[in-house]
Amino acid sequence: MNAIATALEAGLPGLLADIEALVRTESPSEDLAAVADCARVVAGLGTRLTGAAPEWLDGSGRPALRWRFGSGDRVLLLGHFDTVWPVGSVAGHPFEVAGGRLTGPGCFDMKAGVAQLFHALSVLDDLDGVSVLLTGDEEIGSPTSRALIEAEARRTRAVLVLEASEGGALKTARKGVSGYELSIAGRAAHAGLEPHRGVNTTVELAHQVLALSALADPATGTTVTPTVTSSGTTRNTVPDGARLLVDVRVETAAEQERVDRAVRALPPVLAGASLTFSGGPDRPPLQASASAELFELARSSYQELGFGPLRGVAVGGGSDGNITAGAGTPTLDGLGAVGGGAHADDEHVLVAELPRRAALVALLVASLVREPPADGVRS
Repeated sequence: MNAIATALEAGLPGLLADIEALVRTESPSEDLAAVADCARVVAGLGTRLTGAAPEWLDGSGRPALRWRFGSGDRVLLLGHFDTVWPVGSVAGHPFEVAGGRLTGPGCFDMKAGVAQLFHALSVLDDLDGVSVLLTGDEEIGSPTSRALIEAEARRTRAVLVLEASEGGALKTARKGVSGYELSIAGRAAHAGLEPHRGVNTTVELAHQVLALSALADPATGTTVTPTVTSSGTTRNTVPDGARLLVDVRVETAAEQERVDRAVRALPPVLAGASLTFSGGPDRPPLQASASAELFELARSSYQELGFGPLRGVAVGGGSDGNITAGAGTPTLDGLGAVGGGAHADDEHVLVAELPRRAALVALLVASLVREPPADGVRS
């Protein structure tokens, strides 16, 4: 075990204490006051461990925190401190460390990763060239921080995302995400006296569910999933309005474009019905080519630390790493906690892996700051 790993192993009690402070400061994305409270805790943690205070960037009342060390243009460490858990969740699922597992709402996704990030930086002598960006709206699609994330990505050579791992594997590819809302307008009528005078949006909705589902392509990994539906007001009224939400996941930009064109071209089936689609591509794919060189560096670094083999995996979920890869910057994701149960009652982190993954991040940062960029890494 090298000096970086030894130092972080020795600092595990402090790392656990910092994760506890973050977990106890609940921060559901839609609660701006709670997100701001958590941002203050994160700012204090980062200042204490790096010796530098962040810039407080306010997007429509929703804070993001940015640190730049020197030029800050060699490597960007990216993460978020908002969660899906409402305030009060920690009472039912308290922070606890037992049996080698750490539990508590938001611990895995991704408050452990935030704490690991700063502990990794704390053991490095030179942070010149490093930037850190932590946002408070990732769980709702990064509506206010997207432009900031893109701008930070474009000015740096590589991005390391501290989102949680996938069963211990780094996330070397992520599907792109699109989301649509379909509004259907029809004509109401009495369901018993003259249903023929109506234009039934429930029937139109059924046609559209089937048409949208048919746009999926299992051969290319494209999924098109109708999710939330609503239609009608009373049992005896032909419904004149319906709503449908659709989730799309794709592995390539070409597939994202194909599905988008096809969705918008869907015609109504019933005479008199009309369709209005809103939404569209949200996050571009993080393709394996964007992470390949960084993953090889991570794999060799992990072996150098004495921790054995390291796996990479493609996943369907999106993150802000999709945005940085879409901006053209090499991106490696899943460098945060090892555990499981994101967004679920069994959310947990494996304690023994915390200093190991922090050591990996520290060694990656040191390598990227010290070494000139190789082919494929932005110069």
